[in-house]
Amino acid sequence: MADELDRTDLKILRLLQANGRLSNADLAAAAAVSPATCHRRTQRLFEEGYLTGVRALVAPHKVDRGTLVMVGVVLDRSTPESFGAFEAAAAKLKFVLDCHLVAGDFDYFLKIRVGDMADFNRIHGQQLIALPGVRQTRTFFVMKEVVDNAPLEF
Repeated sequence: MADELDRTDLKILRLLQANGRLSNADLAAAAAVSPATCHRRTQRLFEEGYLTGVRALVAPHKVDRGTLVMVGVVLDRSTPESFGAFEAAAAKLKFVLDCHLVAGDFDYFLKIRVGDMADFNRIHGQQLIALPGVRQTRTFFVMKEVVDNAPLEF
């Protein structure tokens, strides 16, 4: 993966990861390449899947989503069909930021942002426990976000 990229590609990735709003001209200057070269390399990085998108990070508390909740989910069966049904349904829930299949005591971990505990209680009772195959959930309210969305090191 990273060994297929040269020093300039890696610099472009790091620069975009730090500031996805850089113009091509500013990105080219910071990477010490011409704007045409920078544009061509950036396009290739997207085409080859090194860059999967660019988006803004919204301050959760500014849009009434200041409460972060991690939910461990245990399914009633461990079959490809039950995993597929759960994943398809979880992917449709707008409040689920991340859904990860994990090894250990849980089958999945969900990262959820809500306004407050009452908001979470409502969606838990109406939507989370109604997901296909859910046998048990365990909820963890995040008290402090120490590291969140840290840039990848490479």
